[in-house]
Amino acid sequence: MLFSELKCKDVINVRDCKKLGHVCDLEFDECSGCICKIMVPGGNQWLGFLRCEPNIVIPYKDIRQIGPDIILVDINC
Repeated sequence: MLFSELKCKDVINVRDCKKLGHVCDLEFDECSGCICKIMVPGGNQWLGFLRCEPNIVIPYKDIRQIGPDIILVDINC
């Protein structure tokens, strides 16, 4: 899967069924090439340019499923 495909998917928290946003960045291990974390913008998405909240960082282990349209995650927020 390409990053351009990944960042178009909605990220949904299965604990409260809330949409967290779209993937804006990711962190990967240089040695193994595996994804360690994905990042979703924090705060109000409509006023993103005014946002001062940090990104929501989601460890790869908390990703439950990556589907054709959404990414399901299980996090406390």
